[in-house]
Amino acid sequence: MPGTDITAENLKTTPLDALHVSLGAKMVPFASYNMPVQYPLGVLKEHLHTREHAGLFDVSHMGQGELTGTDVDAALEALVPGDLKGLKPGQIRYTLLLNEDGGIIDDLMVTRPAEPGKENTLYLVVNAACKDGDFAHIASKLQGRATLTRFETAALLALQGPTAAKTLAHFIPAAAAMPFMTSRVDMFDGVPVRLFRSGYTGEDGYEISIPAASAEKVAKALLAQPGVQPIGLGARDSLRLEAGLCLYGSDIDTTTTPTEAALNWVIGARRRAEGGFPGAAKILDQVKNGAGKKRVGIKPLGKAPARGHTEIQDGNGNKIGEITSGGFGPSYNGPVAMGYVDSAFAKAGTKVALIVRGQPLPAEITAMPFTPHRYFKP
Repeated sequence: MPGTDITAENLKTTPLDALHVSLGAKMVPFASYNMPVQYPLGVLKEHLHTREHAGLFDVSHMGQGELTGTDVDAALEALVPGDLKGLKPGQIRYTLLLNEDGGIIDDLMVTRPAEPGKENTLYLVVNAACKDGDFAHIASKLQGRATLTRFETAALLALQGPTAAKTLAHFIPAAAAMPFMTSRVDMFDGVPVRLFRSGYTGEDGYEISIPAASAEKVAKALLAQPGVQPIGLGARDSLRLEAGLCLYGSDIDTTTTPTEAALNWVIGARRRAEGGFPGAAKILDQVKNGAGKKRVGIKPLGKAPARGHTEIQDGNGNKIGEITSGGFGPSYNGPVAMGYVDSAFAKAGTKVALIVRGQPLPAEITAMPFTPHRYFKP
């Protein structure tokens, strides 16, 4: 996980900072915030608990905002390759903020609110480390076309795991019927919340936007339910890696295009036909003809994990790529990794070597995810 060099005195805190400390969390700097990396349960058990029951994550450091305008869809489509005009009320879309060369500035979630009066509104959730730059970029590029409002004090919780729906339905019965990648507003024990049936673990679950003043009340109520444990950043990282999901700054950045990142699926059919997004000519050429490198899953064939920046070689000792994320997959019960290789070596089953402490260790290219996604799609 990327950290920061910011001093402890300058770290920002989320509305749940005191709760984390009271729960015995180990706190670390992350994206300029003081965040829990693990609790007394430990990263391994937190990971497995989320896969088996339900884990509660504090993701309040992420950026939340609202974009409004008479043609807000077309405005934001000038910056991303996703089909936003096709979003129905209450739907969520994962998309990418691109630079003019087709590089990825950030990945983000875009929601069309379903409630009356929000017809010309899109709700945005962006990554913590990128949020200031993202929002400045969006506001500048769309000046005169749309207005961006940041929700600086809103908290964000993620409730993830196979029992998440049953847990949340105890407070909000309608939550259980929500399909994956949909959103609604509701009341949680008297607190207004915005629910998103989404998350970044590969499990079923929700992200819950809450007014900061009520965040601790909601978090404590969820933690009091059977089978819910607080989960830190350490397990969040291993869960998303097993699920084959990108971490911005490690697996995708401004040097990678959607095609190289194996994210062509974010480019809607209409957008492929029409273009009109940053780097469209380059990206659409790569969609048609392929790119020189590609993000792939990598399975070390021994027990030793390979971390980010590990060199990948072919059978003749030539460098063909680099691991961007790697570690032990607790649910997979073995080492897992992802990274970029020259496209000629991207086929699943291709044998490669990972250079760990100067020694070549056997590995092979493999399909992702390493553990099946279990999203609720009725």
